[in-house]
Parts: sequence; C-alpha cells; structure tokens
Amino acid sequence: MEKRYFGTDGIRGRVGASPITPEFMLKLGWAVGTAFKRQGTCRVLIGKDTRISGYMFESALEAGLSAAGAQVQLLGPMPTPAIAYLTRTFMADAGIVISASHNPYYDNGIKFFSGEGSKLPDSLELEIEALVDAPMDVVESAELGKVARVEDASGRYIEFCKSSVPTSTSFKGLKLVLDCANGATYKVAPNVFRELGADVHVIGAAPDGLNINAGFGSTDLGALREEVLRRGAHLGIAFDGDGDRVMMVDDQGEEVDGDELLFIIAVELQQRGLLNGGVVGTLMSNLGLELALKELGVPFVRAKVGDRYVMAELRERGWIVGGEASGHLVCLHHTSTGDGIIAALQVLKALQRSGQSLAEARQGMQKCPQKLINVRYTPGAVSPVDDAGVQAAVAETEARMGEAGRVLLRLSGTEPLVRVMVEGQDAALVEQEATRLAEVVAQVFAE
Repeated sequence: MEKRYFGTDGIRGRVGASPITPEFMLKLGWAVGTAFKRQGTCRVLIGKDTRISGYMFESALEAGLSAAGAQVQLLGPMPTPAIAYLTRTFMADAGIVISASHNPYYDNGIKFFSGEGSKLPDSLELEIEALVDAPMDVVESAELGKVARVEDASGRYIEFCKSSVPTSTSFKGLKLVLDCANGATYKVAPNVFRELGADVHVIGAAPDGLNINAGFGSTDLGALREEVLRRGAHLGIAFDGDGDRVMMVDDQGEEVDGDELLFIIAVELQQRGLLNGGVVGTLMSNLGLELALKELGVPFVRAKVGDRYVMAELRERGWIVGGEASGHLVCLHHTSTGDGIIAALQVLKALQRSGQSLAEARQGMQKCPQKLINVRYTPGAVSPVDDAGVQAAVAETEARMGEAGRVLLRLSGTEPLVRVMVEGQDAALVEQEATRLAEVVAQVFAE
C-alpha cells in the first residue's frame, strides 16, 4: 500500500498547510497511541527542535496521546538522535521528534522512533495512517494518559555522546568552532566538546524560534568558514537544525562533506581491525568515495537516499558504518541512528590517532566533480522524473558522460523538489549537463 502522509523521513510540510496542522497532530497523536496500545502499553517520549511551531504541535500531540490512554514524557528541545537514545534507555514504546530537520522555520514535521531507537517499520506507519482516517474516540477518564517532563534529559545525552570515545580521551589543545544552526544542539553540543577538553567557540546558538538553519548550520557553511579562518581554529563543525547531520570546515576554510567524513571514519576503523565489513553510501554518494574505498579493499554498496535505507542495508549486511554526503552518518557500533555529535567525535578521535589535520586526512579521497541542482515542482498526476521528455534528456546525458559518469534524477522525500545530479571526471561537462537537465525538468512545468 502507498503511504499518504509518511515520507522517507517522517511527515513534513509547511506549518498550517495539511497535514502540518494542529488538528492533524491531535489525530496523529491519538492514532499513534491507539496503534501502540493494541500491542499492550504505550509510553511515549516527545522531543522537539527550536522552531516556534514546536510548542503548538507538542501540545496537540500530547492531547491526542492522552486521549488514547498513552503515557507521555516531554524532553523539550533535544537533538533527534537524543530522542532515539532516550527512547531506548527509558524503555519507552516510542519516541516522537517534532522537527523539520534542515528546513526553514516555517516548515515542521514529525519523526518517530521505535522502542529500539530505530525508525518505525512500514507496517506500523500504514496502521497509523489508517487510524488517522478513522473516527477518534477517547478512553474512559480513569484511563487517560498522564504527562510528565523529564528534567535530566540533556545530561543523560551528553554523557552518552562522551561514552562513544574512550574514557581517556582528551581534546585539550584542539581549537574548534561549533555551528549549532540555532537548533536543537545549541545546549548539548558545546558541553560535549568542552567536557572533553576542547577549546570551543560557538556560533548559531541563539535560537528565537524563527532563525533555525537561517544563515547557519550544515546547509550554509559560510559563517562557520569565516569564523574558523578568523580565529585560526583547527576545524569547524556544523550541525543541522535537529542534530542528525554534520559537516565540517578544515583549517584552510575548505568544506568537508559527509562522504569525506565517512571515509575518514571508515579508514580509521579498518586500520584498527574494527570495520567489520564494508561501508554503505547512497545513490548520491560521490564516486570518489567508492573508488577510494575500493583501493583500500573496503566493500562499498549504495542504498536509496535516506538514512532509513542506509540503516536497513547496514543491518542486513551486519556492517556498522554508512551515510550520506549531506552529513547523515551512522555509526552503529555506538548508536542506533544517524547522530551528528557522535559522528563528529569519531572523526576527531580518528584525526587524533593518526596525527593528521582534517585537511590532510581528507586527501585520501579525491572527489569526482559532481553537480546537484534542485528544481521545485508542483506535485501532479505524473512525476517529473517519469516524463518522456525528461527521460530522453537523461539518456542523452548518459551517452555524453559515458562510463566515467553518473546521472541521477530523484524526487526529494521531504520537499517538492526534483534533485538533478550529474557526476563525472570532466568538471565542465558535468556542469553543462546538469544545467541542461535541470532546464529540461523546469520546462516540463513551464508548459
């Protein structure tokens, strides 16, 4: 069955437009509580990022869950991976994150975690969707769910992050700039790195409900680059609004993306005999990552875009590391989901062990020129990716690129965007073909 509400990363959209409305969130809370209570009990943790609409949706979800008889514990502003971790440690049945990740403040969404701290199975998401469309009832008053606030959530998560590196770890002498995107990491991330001894300067840590991801964070590294160079820092670390992505800037001000960070983590694990298999990337992972790992004898496979698909591939193969160029990095030997802070710690520890700077460590992987263009579209009966003219243009580009290139068109799972990606060894040809393809896609909607 096709899902009506759930995308690759939960439910997301513009606040006030269906389904991101208070009415829907009330019903969604009730549907989640009802679905889990069918399995026995339902105790749910709710966390959120810093966007202004989070308070409204937290209240609506809380009311719906209580109406279904679910017990609710509120965590307040916390990174998405923290909710996954706390759901496990509190032995809750589910965790809910109110966040639209790297999107602007006027968007919001809902992500779910199972009691194991992983994404919900498709079967449960379909059951929840069916209940959303069913009439809502309320349990007897004596059975209504109670709500409590967890007071020590931040401290628990900080200690968990620190536990992902050896207890003897000290980053004393390491000068860092952290960019918290005015989002969910603004409190916990600085404490993690400071408590491990680093000299930390923080930007993007003054959320006002409207400035999340605006000019800061993993999707806009300009402010971080400027601050790293101005302060002469060893490197800069940028998280996205909900803390499940990480990107870096080296001491030269150069961007280091998720593919390169994944390479650094994988190499260090291989050298210590701890890699336990290979590495999972996605259809968007740079060809340079695949080639660099191949040279080291490390298997590499591509999953569909989305951390849930990376996770599924890792679990099926029994591997432990994978991720996306966007900075979603999964280290299953430490946690159950993508975690920006924990991934950053693994990179810092790898650099410390090797004695290399970030600029030096990234040289082991030579990225192939890659161009990604996002084309906004209005959803309709025919997907722009399936349009005959678009498919013909893709075939032409593939012929021009030959065996040394890749072409990928896909729909975003979180926004009405067609992602047009072209990759190859000839940078000028890559730029030319990506631009041409994006124009063809845009033209489909201009007619």
